[in-house]
Amino acid sequence: MNAKEVRPLALVSLLAGSGCATYGPTWSEVSGDRYTRSIMNRYPALIINVDGTSYTRALYPIKVDPGPREIRMQGVLPGWPSTFPDQTLALTLEPCKRYYLNSQFENPVQPRWTPVIDYVEPIAGCRAASS
Repeated sequence: MNAKEVRPLALVSLLAGSGCATYGPTWSEVSGDRYTRSIMNRYPALIINVDGTSYTRALYPIKVDPGPREIRMQGVLPGWPSTFPDQTLALTLEPCKRYYLNSQFENPVQPRWTPVIDYVEPIAGCRAASS
């Protein structure tokens, strides 16, 4: 085997052993990043898990299958020493859409927040089945 044959084989082995998910031509994405910066008391959120699968160390956006999902999130408010209690957002994810999920605080001095959908955009390169 020469060096050119070893590299693709090593890459296939690495991907096969990593347990990475594979997606067809259709998927959905969720992100805790902010999209809109002009809404008062709206901040990024930490996505803890989607349907029980942990994503605490994941980079955004997170790819998931479309359909009904339960997304557990934590609100984060700058200047506070820690995160706030988890909340769950039940959401039906449309195919080929990226959802920006954020924490909307009542005000900047109290830890009460609500999970919100900040923005939804189409995913480039994703092909939803046409009806």
